[in-house]
Amino acid sequence: MGAHALPVVTAIVLRDTAEVFDQQVLDSDIVVEQARTILEDITITAWKVGFLGSAEGVSAVAEVLSDYPDTPLVSYMPAISWLDEEQQQSYLDAFRELVLPQTHVLVGNHKTLTDFLLPDWDADRPASPRELAVAAAEHGTAHVLVTGISLPNQFVDNVLANAQGPITGEKFERFETNFVGAGDTLSAALAALLSVGAEVHDAVAEALAFLDQALDAGFRPGMGNVLPDRFFWALPPGEEGELEAMPSVPGMAGLEPPAIEAESESEPEPISRPPRRMH
Repeated sequence: MGAHALPVVTAIVLRDTAEVFDQQVLDSDIVVEQARTILEDITITAWKVGFLGSAEGVSAVAEVLSDYPDTPLVSYMPAISWLDEEQQQSYLDAFRELVLPQTHVLVGNHKTLTDFLLPDWDADRPASPRELAVAAAEHGTAHVLVTGISLPNQFVDNVLANAQGPITGEKFERFETNFVGAGDTLSAALAALLSVGAEVHDAVAEALAFLDQALDAGFRPGMGNVLPDRFFWALPPGEEGELEAMPSVPGMAGLEPPAIEAESESEPEPISRPPRRMH
């Protein structure tokens, strides 16, 4: 996607492809030291945060984020059902108070975001992306990217919205399988695109296209869920000797295996994509 990831570990999650069994949270000082060491060496252009381990981990990460208010932050909210009720509540409260005010785009499944942003929602209809965006905006978040909105005829909608209403979105055919890592793939792709200067609506469209193709090429290495193949664009040549191409990125050259030329002067060629689908 044109970016180089600089990971900071906040927790070690013990899991297989089917479920999470346990976790070991890293000491907050270690989390901060990892981040500060990287930041003293390299200039970053975007953040992506996912599961941060604990309320203490959220606080530590938020303190680092606050030193870079002009760097766009993509926050992914996964389902954290493996935590007990008290741990969940303290984590969500800390995330709501400390991370949402710094978030440019909050990413999450429709149900997960509804439970997080509108826990008292009891209407007969599902909350709309705009209603979720309004709730997020009350905590300072600029945009929400709501995924997995159920539609008739085996389709799902994915909508970027702010407090004024929907901005853009894509409808996909539902995959009849379960994935692990889809939300992290989407939010990381979005952060990468923002880091190279893409506008948020373009970045969302490209990130959704990237995820769709990664899911379409997904594989099941174990007995549990399917994993997205993030290297679908580098698959071996097909019968006609053509490589699968990665989605074009606005303002960047296309990526063609095996070499990645991030600073090529040539313009990307239009790419014909297969039908987009998302679980």
